[in-house]
Amino acid sequence: MKTITHVKSASLAALAAATLFSTPAMAQAPAAGEGDTIIVTAGKRDEDIRQVALSISAVTGDQLKAMNANSLSDYITRLPGVVFNDYQPGISEVVIRGVAATTYHEQGQTTVGYYLNEVPIVEPGFPIGIPDVDTFDLQRVEVLRGPQGTLFGSSTLGGLVNYVANVADASKIDAAASGLVGTTKNASGELNYAAKAMVNIPLVADQLAVRLVAMQRSDAGYLDNPGIGVNGSNDFRSRGLRGSIVAHLGETTKVTFLSSYQDSKLDDQTYLDLQNPYVRNLPRAETQKTDFWMSSLRLDQEIGDIANLTVLGSVTKKNNTTVFSYPYAYVTGVTTGDGAAYSLGEADALIKTVEARLASAGEGPFKWLVGVSYMQAKKNSYDQIFQAGAVDFIDANPGLFGGYSGAQLTPGDRLYGYLTHSTNEDFGIFGELSFKPVEQFEITVGGRYFDTTAKADVLNQAGALGGYPGGYTPTDSSGSVNQKEDGFTPKVTLAFRPSKDIMAYATYSEGFRVGGINPNAGLLPSIPQAYESDKVKNYEAGIKAQTPDGRFAVDLTGFRIDWNNIQARLFGPAPSYFSYVVNAGGARINGVEFSGTVNVNRMVRFSSNVTWQDAEITEFLPYPFDVAGLGGYPKGTTLPGSSKWSVSNNLTLTFADVSGAPTFDIAHRYLSSAPTSFDDVSRRGDFNVFDLRASVGLGEKIRLMAFANNVFDKYGVLNAPFANDAATPQGSIIRPRTIGLRADWSL
Repeated sequence: MKTITHVKSASLAALAAATLFSTPAMAQAPAAGEGDTIIVTAGKRDEDIRQVALSISAVTGDQLKAMNANSLSDYITRLPGVVFNDYQPGISEVVIRGVAATTYHEQGQTTVGYYLNEVPIVEPGFPIGIPDVDTFDLQRVEVLRGPQGTLFGSSTLGGLVNYVANVADASKIDAAASGLVGTTKNASGELNYAAKAMVNIPLVADQLAVRLVAMQRSDAGYLDNPGIGVNGSNDFRSRGLRGSIVAHLGETTKVTFLSSYQDSKLDDQTYLDLQNPYVRNLPRAETQKTDFWMSSLRLDQEIGDIANLTVLGSVTKKNNTTVFSYPYAYVTGVTTGDGAAYSLGEADALIKTVEARLASAGEGPFKWLVGVSYMQAKKNSYDQIFQAGAVDFIDANPGLFGGYSGAQLTPGDRLYGYLTHSTNEDFGIFGELSFKPVEQFEITVGGRYFDTTAKADVLNQAGALGGYPGGYTPTDSSGSVNQKEDGFTPKVTLAFRPSKDIMAYATYSEGFRVGGINPNAGLLPSIPQAYESDKVKNYEAGIKAQTPDGRFAVDLTGFRIDWNNIQARLFGPAPSYFSYVVNAGGARINGVEFSGTVNVNRMVRFSSNVTWQDAEITEFLPYPFDVAGLGGYPKGTTLPGSSKWSVSNNLTLTFADVSGAPTFDIAHRYLSSAPTSFDDVSRRGDFNVFDLRASVGLGEKIRLMAFANNVFDKYGVLNAPFANDAATPQGSIIRPRTIGLRADWSL
């Protein structure tokens, strides 16, 4: 099976590569005739993306609009080196360069950092929610590949995603709106829709302005759940508000206030029985609600011609409530209707950050940046499993439960529960220094000193599911950790620019992730109470080149990542399948990323991203609950979700001289097969997906688009992390064929 998959993957990739190299390509630069340079803030200063000695992609707001992107899954997987663990909305994770030990979501800190206008929006430890920021009125989304521990700190082992939202503009009145309506196969006639609007108003010309954004999107469910008698049960709704105020206090001082709120509501989960297409048969709707509210205040101050000062502070609040249904007999033996067991998880987080940095201004042989940062994150979570009638059943059958009463094992019909409180603090001092001994050559050295603290307490409450294997837990058990760690994260980059259109670079960088407490600490002797930090070392070399006219360009990067002391998320035995984390040896990831675009002429543009990746553990990974009886996973086991090949192609036809400047797009994506867990039983990928788009302008202010996503209605598996533990394999799939119309208006 692996051999067949490998042959199919290799042949497809070879075809893609042959196509690319027979027609020189251009990747993350604007198309010829577009004329705008893409400025990014990857180095915590404004820089031309083509001149940044870093593996980086930037998707502009106009590009997001042109591809009809609304959420992460619509565009993130089209970038080189990036996959998306698409499982539960609101907590699905981006994986960059294969740095992940699960295809569900990390039990500890994420391996990718998430930022909104440079503000971190995901806390250390198990993520309460990973905000999927709506693309409307975004200036761009930056994706940095490779560890970014020097400038951004922890949680950037694989890279980071930085959403850059537009803020108020005091130079002009502006407004925009967008509307969408569509239908998805198997959605029982329900429609998808979206309505979004923005207004920008200068209050004092060129000095003070306010910008307001509102949005709501609804995606009709496409999975049928006969257990609750609902077709298209997984309806999803997202809505949000964003506002900013910008004040220019003289010519050299700018103050920006940004506040962003977004919530989501899922009527039933998006995973299904993979052997029964479009059906998830569970006795209870598995609902989920998430929200986040981030507010930040930023000062940008020019200090003469010497330096630029930036001071940035933020407060982010997040909440998550999730219900899961359990079709297991558990205590009462009832597996259907209201008598079936279910879990209720409630969690909240409060993140406070502050950063101050000073960056050199102007040109010269030396360029420098120095800064200090602090983050505090407090989090609470309470997870419980209930089964109606459990107390009465135990009291009526004491001999089946070791003589314990229902009040001891299932108080309030609760079979299991754990309560956690955690506080993380992260202090950092960081800096970079660049030197050009000659105009064409630049060396950059940087580093971050970090000092982190992780405190947490866990209470595992008495319950009928508490002590598997070996009986029940009639009394509470608890655990606590107080971890402190400091260290230094270095980075060195050499860049050679023989001309403004060609750059070669080589980088060594590191990233780290903090440790924490296991939520099920104290339940079993084989489960460690806590886990330690892990670290990656990244070696990469790349080239960026384009023709002077911008018609052709190519980015090519090769990398190797050594991942040490991996935080591996594993699962306990039936019937509770509780999760925990162990530090386990290491892993090695080798890869090549290629991006290219060619503007054939004023009408035809073709772009492609191709990634080859080989990721495997380099030491035996112990797992005492291994059903194969091996006691763990051997050296050479593929990291979960690590596909050998991923390919994304896009062909655009633009008729600029025709009334309405119509455009036609064909988008293609391929992902090769990969295991969804270390067990390598269930797999995802091995699919090709095609999207079609056609748009036309109506006058200067309105543009209409017709689209068909997954036009051939491919049934592709995106994820199945628990397929080995369920009676039937369960996972998530590509959204069925979706067609619709979209209208965009701008002032």
